Amino acid sequence: MVPLARITPERRVVAVNPVPRRVLTPRQKAAVIVRYLLTEGTSLPLAALPEHMQAALAEQMGQMRLIDRATLDEVVAEFLSELESVGLAFPGGIEGALSMMDGHISQSAAQRLRRMSSASSKIDPWERITALPADRLLPILVNEAVEVGAVMLSKLPVAKSAELLGKLPGERARRVAYAVSLTGNVDPETVRRIGAALLAELDNQPPKAFDQGPVERVGAILNVSPSLTRDDVLEGLEAEDAAFAAEVRKAIFTFAHIPTRLNPRDTPKITRLVEQPQLVTALAAAMGKPGLEKAAEFILANISQRLAQGLREEMGARGKVKEKDGEEAMTAIIAAIRTLEASGEITLIQPEED
Repeated sequence: MVPLARITPERRVVAVNPVPRRVLTPRQKAAVIVRYLLTEGTSLPLAALPEHMQAALAEQMGQMRLIDRATLDEVVAEFLSELESVGLAFPGGIEGALSMMDGHISQSAAQRLRRMSSASSKIDPWERITALPADRLLPILVNEAVEVGAVMLSKLPVAKSAELLGKLPGERARRVAYAVSLTGNVDPETVRRIGAALLAELDNQPPKAFDQGPVERVGAILNVSPSLTRDDVLEGLEAEDAAFAAEVRKAIFTFAHIPTRLNPRDTPKITRLVEQPQLVTALAAAMGKPGLEKAAEFILANISQRLAQGLREEMGARGKVKEKDGEEAMTAIIAAIRTLEASGEITLIQPEED
């Protein structure tokens, strides 16, 4: 055997075998990349991964020991090459795909796909439940067992939990809040099964044919109905269902409601949407009529005095207005107000609760 000290540099290159690079599996390569990025101080959103992938990654990292420099360089180069070659990225998961395809597939197909995804044990049901609006979750707190409601409140963000708790009757809210104190020893698998059951119940609800509730739909119809028709319908509703009629009255916004529901500084926006002949007709028709005259004076008082003076002069020259023409002009003003409200340019003052 030749002593190491007597090997020339050239012979040493030949005599010493190079360290062979390790052949890694895709999971091992992922662990190497994550370890390398964490070492460099990069913040990785690993919590966004499904729990089973987080567990598999942590398990793989726990099994690995040392990686030589040549293997590390090769893995990093391969990773960068794959990143540069990416041409299109998909959202990942059924829920992400459905969010991207919203409006392009039918609601029934979307519900069927959601039921299929929630049936998988690898899907965290609480991710979808947390994203649902409070109005969808409130029936769970009202109808389900208080223990189930307590688990849901514990999984939701604090702000949403507080909002839901505030909408419950006092006694029910106290029972659910107390049940939260009993959830300390609930294991994660039980919480996941509760979430899966709630998600299945939410997905099994039939789709709604209308975006708005019956109160809003009836109120919108009566808004543009003639006053005699509106009064007659409201009287009939009060005889049939006084509570429903009261809610409809709150949803109705007519010309007479302008002084109490419209912010004075928003009045000039209305006059820019309504043609001046219609504005003159509506204001002239309102003069001398209880309730309506106050609304006309409100409009005139909250626009420029020059425009108000010009409108008053045209109202005087307009003479008497037919009732039908007056109602049509007032309806045009209400439609303009509703258009501005829907676009978010103005916010109507809500009627005070009794």
